[in-house]
Amino acid sequence: MNSVFYSALLVAVMSAATILLRALPFLVFKNKAPAYVVYLGRVLPAAIIGMLVVYCLKDTAFLSAPFGAPEVVAGLAVVGLQAWKRNILLSILAGTACYMLLTRLVF
Repeated sequence: MNSVFYSALLVAVMSAATILLRALPFLVFKNKAPAYVVYLGRVLPAAIIGMLVVYCLKDTAFLSAPFGAPEVVAGLAVVGLQAWKRNILLSILAGTACYMLLTRLVF
């Protein structure tokens, strides 16, 4: 089989699968979503954020220098900016920049 044809076929199949998976909830729940889907849509974002925080802090050494200071300061910056501005993109970008500056220039 021709490599260009194979690559084009692969992209087409992956595109079709992605579009189908994105459209499937709208096709299945035409009128109104069931109560458990609404509930999951309400509670899962906070649970996912919590899991990401745990995953990001799992290898932090709080018992040796710098005692997790860059992570804690950047985390507090994210929480503070989110409480103040209510802009998740700003909070994440500023927290990432704060962490990178602290790890590269201070600690």
